[in-house]
Amino acid sequence: MGVFKDIEEARAFFKGDHFATLNGAMIKELDDDACVCAMALNDGHRNARGGVMGGAIFMLADFAFAVLANNRHRYTVSESVTVHFLHGAKGNVLFAKASCRKDGRTTCIYNVDAYDDMGTDVAVFTIIGHKL
Repeated sequence: MGVFKDIEEARAFFKGDHFATLNGAMIKELDDDACVCAMALNDGHRNARGGVMGGAIFMLADFAFAVLANNRHRYTVSESVTVHFLHGAKGNVLFAKASCRKDGRTTCIYNVDAYDDMGTDVAVFTIIGHKL
């Protein structure tokens, strides 16, 4: 394991990320190479048309990035993000899987794939992080 001795220590640390946790984001899997976070979707995540808001999808992806990046190097923050929304979420649970593409001395690049429990590819993110 990385900075966190186990997934429970990571969960305890990220309880302090109130915006993500109050919106239902949970750490499901974490190792040195990947992190999967999930969020059960509810009406609070939906826009006026009933689709899942881009901001909700973005929050979960940013949370997955934060968990993995801070497991590799505490403290790391997002510096810039590129997102491509692919399809609307059709399921009841949204997932975000983060992986490290490049881990430099002061910056890093992560890919995050967002998908739902029906297998729909919802969005892809490239996140450049800055190591504090």
